[in-house]
Amino acid sequence: MMKFSGYSLAVSFSPVGSTVIRNNCRFHVGRNFRSSSRFFSAKQQSHDKGVLPNYYLPPWFSVAPMMEWTDHHYRTLARLISKHAWLYTEMLAAETIVYQQDNLDRFLAFSPDQHPIVLQIGGSNVEKLAKATELANAYGYDEINLNCGCPSPKVAGHGCFGVSLMLDPKFVAEAMSAITANTNVPVSVKCRIGVDDHDSYDELCDFIFKVSSLSPTKHFIIHSRKALLNGISPAENRSIPPLKYEYFYGLLRDFPDLTFTINGGITSVDEVYAAREAGAYGVTVGRAAYNNPWHILGHVDTVIYGAPSCSLTRRQVLEKYIVYGDSVLGKYGRRPTVRDIVKPLLNLFHSAPGNGLWKRKADAAFRHCTTIKSFFEETLVAIPDSVLDSPVVEPTPGRRDLFANMDSLLPPPYTTREEAVIICA
Repeated sequence: MMKFSGYSLAVSFSPVGSTVIRNNCRFHVGRNFRSSSRFFSAKQQSHDKGVLPNYYLPPWFSVAPMMEWTDHHYRTLARLISKHAWLYTEMLAAETIVYQQDNLDRFLAFSPDQHPIVLQIGGSNVEKLAKATELANAYGYDEINLNCGCPSPKVAGHGCFGVSLMLDPKFVAEAMSAITANTNVPVSVKCRIGVDDHDSYDELCDFIFKVSSLSPTKHFIIHSRKALLNGISPAENRSIPPLKYEYFYGLLRDFPDLTFTINGGITSVDEVYAAREAGAYGVTVGRAAYNNPWHILGHVDTVIYGAPSCSLTRRQVLEKYIVYGDSVLGKYGRRPTVRDIVKPLLNLFHSAPGNGLWKRKADAAFRHCTTIKSFFEETLVAIPDSVLDSPVVEPTPGRRDLFANMDSLLPPPYTTREEAVIICA
């Protein structure tokens, strides 16, 4: 019988001493297990200024913030697969944080195993952004990021923040100054390369120059597409505007004192490696890391960070995730549900034998399973043991030449417009 020993999510991924039984019960959780994978409240995670150690490896690889995707459940899965990838929260509106002061754990709490983790906030009110940052301090995030890139009509349209903020660099600078004044961790801005007709390289440079000159912001995460605010959906904004990596690499040339992380269109670890070889400080990967977590995140530690292989298997990941899932099931009344908790795992067997049958069994199991353990006992019969017990295979070759000859494509150098900062100030 397969049993879990008592551990938290922070333990190493060494194989659990167990044997496989070939019936419907593929996993068994010992009754005497005491979960330490709980959410930490503000009081539990509160720390004095400067006390939290900065011992994490740099953010060479990050999982992008994605609304309704990079929640606590997905981040738990991601951390079980990769120890070193940096994780982002979903974007949280500053107003939500401020107005939910009596219920902050539901929005800001996370298990300590998720470090290093970045809180992304959005908003168009400097005072609320400052207050939200102050309230988030108690939770011990490793970085605060301001969203200046979301093209959703709910955010950039009616909400007047997200990518719309790129049209007001003075406000972004004020907001970043207020955020920095209310936290002791690094800060950054995530933005696009342009908005609608404001899409020239010089306009992008004006935005970067003004924000970095008028605030302490020195790190920018650049989504290498512009955003179109009218006529296309957020999903289309991730594919229709063309990628212009030459703009990103132009920024590296023209702002050598700043730090830039590239985002957009990068779908394999090979491409992450190529982007960094071409000069990017870091790479942020979005949908690919969600839609194929095993084959993307499974190579981050070895290929990007040079860590030795730990021969992690999907069975070991699921053993720990089941314990986590049942420990948080129904934590907030009816939520999270079994479906909520299992959702990030639906792509764990991407392209593997048994994946289609497993998903069909999952659809049926969602209707009546009341625990995560029972859900997997019922559904994992579809997945061969060879898939569950095999470590991640060699990465699928990516476009190592994606950034080749980039020097020949760069836009003309940006000429700093000092008068623009004077006027803006």
